[in-house]
Amino acid sequence: MNRRSKVLVAAIVVALAQIGFLSSAIYSRAALLRNGEEVTLRTVPVDPHDLLRGDYVALSYDISRIPVDRVRTSRPRDNDVVGAVYVRLKRGENHAPAQIVGVGLGAPLDEPLGANEIDLNGTSFDRWQTGLETLNIRYGLERFYVPEGEGRAIERRLGERSFTIRVAVGKEGDAQIKALYDGDVALYSEPLY
Repeated sequence: MNRRSKVLVAAIVVALAQIGFLSSAIYSRAALLRNGEEVTLRTVPVDPHDLLRGDYVALSYDISRIPVDRVRTSRPRDNDVVGAVYVRLKRGENHAPAQIVGVGLGAPLDEPLGANEIDLNGTSFDRWQTGLETLNIRYGLERFYVPEGEGRAIERRLGERSFTIRVAVGKEGDAQIKALYDGDVALYSEPLY
């Protein structure tokens, strides 16, 4: 095999690897949106802008700050970063926002899931301290991209009405935003692909 053929084969292998990686990422996201269990979360959006991807709504949830007394597992030592957080939620009826059942630090709760309950994975970068009252938790659901120029309109309406997000949650607790709602009206829905 000559040098030119080797370069061509190497280029084809690299291109196939890149296509495989991108296809896998797209498929896993679509599978989660299609097959994940749905839960509704109450949001508080603000309107930043990403130069590469456009307008997005930065989201915070009523479950983003959780009282420490909801923790039902062992707690870290003082000054340790909390890390992995597993939040058990009870889904509301008729798409009402989910309510916190309990929180596990470092591991999910031992009890089996109850009726209409779901576990959602998050991360807290807070340092555990004696006297700590709340944990700040990120779920990877803090940005929702919207069409250019529409983020500010959402921000203006925030004070007038209740916004929620419908989220697809997989069996392992990973989550993906499905849709942004203004009351009962779907403003934006994520396409599967």
